Amino acid sequence: MAFVAQVHEITASTISTVEQFNDAFNRHDVDAILDVMTSDCAFENTSPAPDGERFEGQDAVRAFWDDLFRSTPDASFETEELIAAGDRCTVRWRYAYIDATGEQRHIRGVDVFRVEDGKVAEKFAYVKG
Repeated sequence: MAFVAQVHEITASTISTVEQFNDAFNRHDVDAILDVMTSDCAFENTSPAPDGERFEGQDAVRAFWDDLFRSTPDASFETEELIAAGDRCTVRWRYAYIDATGEQRHIRGVDVFRVEDGKVAEKFAYVKG
């Protein structure tokens, strides 16, 4: 039973960390995002297809988030479903934004997180279509 309790505790910590990350992401707060990421974090973007671009370390990840939020200042992130087990978490989401022509658009996708010592170590993003 102690093992099960430990897994539940790790899962609860993972959920809390991912929720903190997602809340900061939705606020476009890059400092808060990086506060919940490890120094050697890895992020894989959804583009270019088929594999996306990989960013490693806080400096590279910061540059990506800064560019993203600068290019989509009115964007919003909505968690549709969150599933966690141990140090892993999958989030199904909807990201709405206004494109360069002023048209409201959105994409839907999934993020796969790995949490290490209460911080996001990996975030891999995938989109539909």
